[in-house]
Amino acid sequence: MPERTPNGHAQAQEAQPAPQAHDPQGHWRDDWKQEDADEAEHFKPLTREQASVLRAKHPPLSPWRVVMAQAVAGLVVAALAWLVTGKGETVVSALIGAAVVVVPGALLARGMTGAPGANPGTVVLRFMVWELVKIVVAVAMLVAAARLVPNLSWLAVLAAMVVCLKVNGAALLWRGRVKQTQTVAAGDR
Repeated sequence: MPERTPNGHAQAQEAQPAPQAHDPQGHWRDDWKQEDADEAEHFKPLTREQASVLRAKHPPLSPWRVVMAQAVAGLVVAALAWLVTGKGETVVSALIGAAVVVVPGALLARGMTGAPGANPGTVVLRFMVWELVKIVVAVAMLVAAARLVPNLSWLAVLAAMVVCLKVNGAALLWRGRVKQTQTVAAGDR
């Protein structure tokens, strides 16, 4: 805010120099280059044996186990829907909600577990294509259910979908918990 002179007129303040985005030679400063150089000094690539030991110690979580857990969770939601409402339409709706998550998830798992050893660009492209297939199939299943299933309970569909989708996060938490338990158990020996 400009300062006021005794007669009430605004007086210009001295302009503060703006922080420079360039070094004195006119080049852009890159503070990250130094950080990258510092990190590169501490980075040591693994040998083939070390990588094998690391893979054996931390095996990947099978997508098929996650899909199976989602299917079980969907069946549990359908059973709860039967216990709470006693209506067959609600059970069918819950099963449809579970199928909307499980079937596309199985397609993605099938697409991603084929052809190992491909280059990283191919793996990323394959993931993007199968993820798109997963989304299209899920939307198509929802549209078909809305048109073909009489007395569809959207609450049951949504509840089953949410529970089945939460299995992904639970699988990651469970995997981390198992690793921590194994690490603690190995430390006790």
